[in-house]
Amino acid sequence: MKSTKIPKSIDEYIENFPKDVQIILQKIRSTIQKEAPEAKEIISYAMPTFALNGNLVHFAAYAKHIGFYALPSGNIAFQKEISKYKFGKGSIQFPLSEPIPYVLIKKIVKFRVAENLEKTKKKTQKKKTTHPKKTISKK
Repeated sequence: MKSTKIPKSIDEYIENFPKDVQIILQKIRSTIQKEAPEAKEIISYAMPTFALNGNLVHFAAYAKHIGFYALPSGNIAFQKEISKYKFGKGSIQFPLSEPIPYVLIKKIVKFRVAENLEKTKKKTQKKKTTHPKKTISKK
């Protein structure tokens, strides 16, 4: 990465990397956009983030890998598929020396979209079922 200042946009983030890495980052970005067209692009934790009713996924480039952050739930749901990569509680490292698994990224994003929409739906339903306080009228 060329700059140490926090980028203001995903475009600005991506342009700080060598051309070959920019191509990968743009493809990850477009993969996410296709699965989450309503998601908002932001910079969070100094990295590209897609938000849809909360954080959806983050991604970032490093010297030897692409970090993909699908929160713990995304990693748990795809444990078998990510087992060949180095991963942590909510992170996966895709080595730059290997093909990036765009199909896996697509599946994880699709899962996270459904998860975030379901959470929002449950919150909305909970608010609707909460009864307002009754007022006692004086006669």
